[in-house]
Amino acid sequence: MLNNDQINEYNERGYVTPDFRIADDILEHIRGLHDQLIEKHPEFYNYCPTLLAYDTGFLQIAENPDILKMVSQLIGPDIALWNSSFFAKPANGGHATPWHQDGEYWPIEPLATCTVWIAIDRATPENGCLEVIPGSHREQRLRRHNTNASENLTLNQEIDASEYDASLAAAIELEPGQISLHDVFLVHGSNANHSANPRRGMTLRYMPTTSVFDRDKAQRMAEEFNMTDHSERTLYLLAGTDASGQNDFTVYR
Repeated sequence: MLNNDQINEYNERGYVTPDFRIADDILEHIRGLHDQLIEKHPEFYNYCPTLLAYDTGFLQIAENPDILKMVSQLIGPDIALWNSSFFAKPANGGHATPWHQDGEYWPIEPLATCTVWIAIDRATPENGCLEVIPGSHREQRLRRHNTNASENLTLNQEIDASEYDASLAAAIELEPGQISLHDVFLVHGSNANHSANPRRGMTLRYMPTTSVFDRDKAQRMAEEFNMTDHSERTLYLLAGTDASGQNDFTVYR
């Protein structure tokens, strides 16, 4: 469980690194699942935006009761997992992720998601660890983004340079198995990996079910911005109930 100081840190800074670590055997299991994924789908060598669409074996990680307890402290007891992704960032050339806010990509109304970021390898500034602008979530608004179609980026929507101050960035360094949690409006990104060490990270996207996953909006966003189409993403109710009564938990294959 998060203590009061950690909850306050999340609310004030937009992120927190709790006193928690995934067990070594679970980490090895994740690495094995990822190796299988890359063998079948080498196009995801740098980044897979939709893990569960290809292997629901990753779902058991999202069902971890300790992780769900921490998430519930931040977004409430009614929780749906709507996506999981994998930023592989291999050694000697792993792609950068531009400065962005997660909510720019996501068809959720109202916008509300807690992302859990799991370090599969040691994450450092040298191999492109996550960097954040502390407190940038407080206005709870999406800042202006522009399309950046560079093939060397994992994502194609980048916050306009006038919307943030990179000198305020803080690096989130993690050991294998450590996690961080961050808010949907937090400004963050990461540099390319030019080191000899990989920097694999798995993300879990949890939303409170007081929000609604809008499949029509997902399709429109995909068409307008050339984003991943989340319109047939399976939602998994992992705790509580569908508080909105409007979410579609149809299983898509």
